[in-house]
Amino acid sequence: MEFIELDIAELIQKLDKLSENTKPNWGEMSAQRMVEHLTDTLKMASGKITFPMEIEEEKLEKMSRYLASDMPLTKNVAVGFSPKDTPLRHEEIELAIDEFLLEWIDFEEHYSTDERKTENHPYYGPLQYEQWCRLHAKHFTHHFEQFGLL
Repeated sequence: MEFIELDIAELIQKLDKLSENTKPNWGEMSAQRMVEHLTDTLKMASGKITFPMEIEEEKLEKMSRYLASDMPLTKNVAVGFSPKDTPLRHEEIELAIDEFLLEWIDFEEHYSTDERKTENHPYYGPLQYEQWCRLHAKHFTHHFEQFGLL
C-alpha cells in the first residue's frame, strides 16, 4: 500500500478541507478530534507527552515488522492513550490545524541534530526519526482516508 508523503504543505492543504461537519467514513471521531489526535502523536514523537507501554516487550519485534511493512493500520482499533471521550482542546478546527502545524515543526526540530535519538510509542516502543516518519505516514494515511481526504 502507498502511504501519504510527509510534505507539511500538502498535509495542511488536505486538513484545510475539513470542517466541523465533516463526517468519517468509519469510526466515531469528529474531524477536529482526529486532527488533535494526530497532533498528540506528533507530541509523542517529540517527547513532549509520554504514555505507558500497552503491549508486552515480547511483541515489540512483531510490531516493528508491522511498522516497516506496507500493511495499513487496522480500522476501528481503540487505543488506551487516545480514549474516545477525550475532550477537544480547541474551540474550532482551524485552531487544531494550527496546533498540528506547530507540532510538526517541533517534531522536525526535535530530530534535526540527531535522527537516531528515540522517543517511545506505547505500541512500538522506542522509535528513531525514520521510524516515526513511517508511523506518521501510515497513521496520517489511515485518518485521511477515514475522512475522505485521499
